[in-house]
Amino acid sequence: MLSGTVRTRDRLPFGRDGAGKVTAISVFDQGSAVPRESAGAGRIAVLGGLAGVRIKDTVGDPGAIASTAGSLSPDRHFAPPSLKSVVVPRRSADRGALHAALARLAEQDPLINLRQDELRQEISVSLHGEVQKEVIRATPVNDLGVEAGFRETTTICVERLTGSGSAVEIMGKDPNPFPATLGLRVDPAPVDSGAEFRLEVELRSMPLAFMKAVEDTVRETLLQGIHGWRIPDCAVTLTHSGYAARQSHSRGVFDKSMSSTGGDFRHLTPLVLMSAIEQAGTTVHEPVHRFRLELPADVYGSLLPVPARLRAVPRTPSTQGDS
Repeated sequence: MLSGTVRTRDRLPFGRDGAGKVTAISVFDQGSAVPRESAGAGRIAVLGGLAGVRIKDTVGDPGAIASTAGSLSPDRHFAPPSLKSVVVPRRSADRGALHAALARLAEQDPLINLRQDELRQEISVSLHGEVQKEVIRATPVNDLGVEAGFRETTTICVERLTGSGSAVEIMGKDPNPFPATLGLRVDPAPVDSGAEFRLEVELRSMPLAFMKAVEDTVRETLLQGIHGWRIPDCAVTLTHSGYAARQSHSRGVFDKSMSSTGGDFRHLTPLVLMSAIEQAGTTVHEPVHRFRLELPADVYGSLLPVPARLRAVPRTPSTQGDS
């Protein structure tokens, strides 16, 4: 609780459009949760009744929170998870049930980024750390009685463009097999700016459905760059567009071979975009975290080599009493 007071039966807004009625409140006192009628600023509490609330949602009036909390603004940044692992059911027959349980967990915590590889028939999740594995492992057991294990945790990297690149495929010219013209340019963008789709052609140069097909496929393609990692920040510009208008035989039957469809643009976009990305080049970036260790002064010398083995770079330590 950053400010104000919450009482049972209060109706609270949360997120963008959500709202719920507080049905119960409990606060932590000497290691246990104790029921209360209210909770005030500075307290950590469990609120019942806000069924639709999700991680990152602000509960209450965002304006009041921003003015009271200072740096803890509603728009504060949550660092994305930098680890991932494959979740494996103990019994192959439980794969569907495991995915259903994890999907419910992902609704509450979208940062775990639940993914299912249809080719390998694997379910993977993103993680902040090893402790989170135990939480995720316990969820299917508690929900459905399904036991699951994890494969080795690996680091999530990203790819960043090292330059600009462009590519064009013209309808009717080899090697383009689709009745569609498409040109794309990629440019680097600042970190955390996201992927932006821009137009250098007239909006009405082709049907809106085709434009939408290109943009959606661009965003899907950016999930896996040259080295297999996501490209999170870049600007993709549509530089060329063209299509074959709907044509029919004399009997009025639609002729696919003579007409462009959204599917043509969905199939052509990854080819053009990857050619532009290969021309621009990408560099793989590892995540770097800053953290503070607070420990007894007499074990500092023996523990210092541990983070060093993990390639951590220690800064100048400070002493406070026996810590």
